[in-house]
Amino acid sequence: MAAAPRKTSTASHSPERRRWSQAVTEHSDAMTLEERIFTRSPKEIARSVKRSAERSTRRKASPFQSAMSMLTFYGNRAGKNLPASRRRALQEAKEELRKLYHRPSKPL
Repeated sequence: MAAAPRKTSTASHSPERRRWSQAVTEHSDAMTLEERIFTRSPKEIARSVKRSAERSTRRKASPFQSAMSMLTFYGNRAGKNLPASRRRALQEAKEELRKLYHRPSKPL
């Protein structure tokens, strides 16, 4: 008895599936960020996401984890389109966030 041919899903390639991060950014209300926060200095970015995480009543993790996740999400969403200077600023903002929460710094 021969196995039935395997069906491939085209749903994973549909525009709706590829743009999930855009939908999260536009419609999620888990953390409300200030306008154009990611264009500021690393210290301002870190302080702003910390404030947002601590004010949020809908987060599922600690404020530190939520804030760090938001920084990571932004960096991943921007991907290759994020200039090296902004990528560096985002990494510096993560380090600043660790300082604000008295967490150990990550080794390079």
